[in-house]
Amino acid sequence: MGLLSGKRVLVTGVASNRSIAWGVARAMHREGAELAFTYQNERLGERVKKLAAELGSTLAIGCDVSADGDIDRLFHRLGDAWPDLDGLVHAIAFAPREALEGSFLTGLDREAFRVAHDVSAYSFAALAGGGHELMRRNGGAMLTLTYLGSQRVFPSYNVMGPAKASLEATVRYLAENLGPEGIRVNAISAGPIRTLAASGISGFRKLLDHAQQAAPLRRNVTIDDVGNAAAFLCSDLAGGITGEITCVDAGYHVIGAPPL
Repeated sequence: MGLLSGKRVLVTGVASNRSIAWGVARAMHREGAELAFTYQNERLGERVKKLAAELGSTLAIGCDVSADGDIDRLFHRLGDAWPDLDGLVHAIAFAPREALEGSFLTGLDREAFRVAHDVSAYSFAALAGGGHELMRRNGGAMLTLTYLGSQRVFPSYNVMGPAKASLEATVRYLAENLGPEGIRVNAISAGPIRTLAASGISGFRKLLDHAQQAAPLRRNVTIDDVGNAAAFLCSDLAGGITGEITCVDAGYHVIGAPPL
């Protein structure tokens, strides 16, 4: 039996077979989970439905997390299909491209700051608000994805740094709020991985090279590394873990200076 046999998990944020969310979904499928997926719009819908089918799922539901009505419809449809929910994976982040160019203040304005926090941080709380109703009977696990840029300054990460810091604080507050219902809330801080989202960050290739040279394992992590950790954190083996930010970055976060 797999770690997640008999569990039902909602995975958000799959955009392609290079997405971290896809690595998470694959690992959870391997460990026996039944999966449902969301997609942002019709343009992505067909792609996500095809990927879902590869993992034996016919549940792919449109949901723009910046729209409360979409979130309400998502969990209504999920409740019609499943009697309960055991896991929720939040792998959604966004900031306007101009806010990720140049220095921190160069492309920053009030709207860019609002959008980055709304989509990248508040959406996790919004999904938790809808999803916990389906988890109340058996408890469950919620998981989101963050990055070390929440704590340290990285070139061109800009407004996403404060947004991820907000997301990590949200993890802690949700963990305390939902703990009495038997629901655990955690995050994975993944190292840099070449995804569609990462392609919007200027100089990302140099960041990958630096991480590989500096990390104790002397390599970059993969979507499968993150997926394996996610499967564990959403399994009963992690039943005593909540409110944690777990680094899956080949050890990069422990380094004060790169090898000299």
